[in-house]
Amino acid sequence: MTHQLSSPDFHGEEKSEQLTSIGQIKPELYRLRQGDQGDGKQGDTCGKISFLLRYAFNTEQLVVKILKALDLPAKDANGFSDPYVKIYLLPDRKKKFQTKVHRKTLNPVFNETFQFGVPLAELHARKLHFSIYDFDRFSRHDLIGQVVVENLLDFSEGTGEKPIWRDIVEGTAEKADLGELNFSLCYLPTAGRLTVTIIKATNLKAMDLTGFSDPYVKASLVCEGRRLKKRKTSIKKNTLNPSYNEALVFDIPNENIENVSLIIAVMDYDCIGHNEVIGMCRVGSDADGPGREHWTAMLANPRKPIEHWHQLVEVDSCPLYKPSLI
Repeated sequence: MTHQLSSPDFHGEEKSEQLTSIGQIKPELYRLRQGDQGDGKQGDTCGKISFLLRYAFNTEQLVVKILKALDLPAKDANGFSDPYVKIYLLPDRKKKFQTKVHRKTLNPVFNETFQFGVPLAELHARKLHFSIYDFDRFSRHDLIGQVVVENLLDFSEGTGEKPIWRDIVEGTAEKADLGELNFSLCYLPTAGRLTVTIIKATNLKAMDLTGFSDPYVKASLVCEGRRLKKRKTSIKKNTLNPSYNEALVFDIPNENIENVSLIIAVMDYDCIGHNEVIGMCRVGSDADGPGREHWTAMLANPRKPIEHWHQLVEVDSCPLYKPSLI
C-alpha cells in the first residue's frame, strides 16, 4: 500500500484545491404497453418506473436495466424534478448503484444497466429495491418514492426483453444516506506524531448532475473550539466510492494529545462554485460513540494503526461543529 505523506506542525494554516469534470447521457424511449404494468404496493403512488430483469446463470449475476420513469411529481419550484434512481439488492444495503441525474423532467429516460452478483440459491430470499430521488445540489435530496420487487426467481427463466412496470409508492423521509469513510489512526508518543491514513469511502452522496461527486477528504485538528491545522487528500473525480490510501500527518506533543480532536469531512470539489461538504465525522476524547471509541483504541495501542469505518453525518449533526472548523 502506497501512502502519500503530508506533514504539518501544531500551529498554522494553508490553502489549495483543484479539478472537476461533467458527463451526460441520452438514450432511446421504450413504448408503454397497458398489459406490461405490474402490481404496485399499497399506498399513494407517484408515477411509474420501467425496467428489464434477467438472471445470467453462467456468471450468477442479476442484470437490471432501468429504462425510464413516467409521471413523477414536481419537487422543484420550476414545476419539474431532477430525478435519479438508487438500486439495492436487499437485505444488503452496503452495495448500491445509482443512475445519472436527469435535469428538469418528470419523465426521465435512464437506459442504464447494473449487475448484482448473487448465487441462484439465494435469489428467492432477495428483494430488489428502487429509490427514486430528486437531486438537490445544496441540501438533502428529496425521496420521491420507492419500489420493491420480490419473487426474483420468477424472472430468472426469462430473456429479460419485456419491460416490467411498477407503480412508485410515495416515500417517507429516510435518514440521510451520506456514505461511510474508512481510515486508521496511529499515534507515536515519543515523536509526538499523529498519522491519519484515509483509506477509502463508500456510497457517498452524489453532488453532481452526472450522478457522481469529485470527493476529497479534509481533516482538521481542533483544540478548545479552535482549528489548529488542516490537511487534505487528493481529489478523486467522478466517483462515489473513492480509494485514497493517503496519510495525513499532524505533529502533536504527547502532553496535548488528550486535549485535541479531529473533524474529518468528505468534500465535493467544484471548480466554479464553493466546495460542498458531503458528510463528516469527529474523533477524539470528546466525540460521541464510534468517534470516541476509535480515539480511545488509538491511545491504548501506541505505534499501531487502528482502522475503523465511520458513518458520515450531516454538518448540523456533528457535535461542537462550527463553520470555521472545516
